[in-house]
Amino acid sequence: MAKALDGIRILDMTHVQSGPTCTQILAWFGADVIKVGAAWRGDITRGHCAISPMSTASISTMLNCNKRSITINTKHEKGQRSFSQADQGV
Repeated sequence: MAKALDGIRILDMTHVQSGPTCTQILAWFGADVIKVGAAWRGDITRGHCAISPMSTASISTMLNCNKRSITINTKHEKGQRSFSQADQGV
């Protein structure tokens, strides 16, 4: 069964709670959501209330389920090209 947002790609560069929640809803409706994380730290919620320094907090896992993820350094030329290609559907 087709979903309302099948064929739509969303690049998710949001943080903390409201943005990831909104993009998760878009994913539930069929959008291809790609969580873009910063190369030097990722989403800030990964460390919030984590049970150990090497684990990911459950809130981050919950808010980013149903999404694909990638790490891109948008300050580097190669990262900017990669981001542009992802935006164009390449």
